[in-house]
Amino acid sequence: MINQNNILSLFGKNISKLRKERELSQEELAFKAGLHRTHIGMIERAERNITLLNIEKLATGLGVPIDELFKF
Repeated sequence: MINQNNILSLFGKNISKLRKERELSQEELAFKAGLHRTHIGMIERAERNITLLNIEKLATGLGVPIDELFKF
């Protein structure tokens, strides 16, 4: 089983990778997802435990299905 710090880190790295593949800044992704820019940075640095609602917002902002955010 993956511990909490590892899952947050893996999720954050995946968000960062998908964002960069789409050539989006944190600010642009935040705008598309309806989140604050600092929130995106905290997710990518594994400083924030994200809610299911915000996971859906990130998927929408990145233009991917939700399950894509969990492919590590």
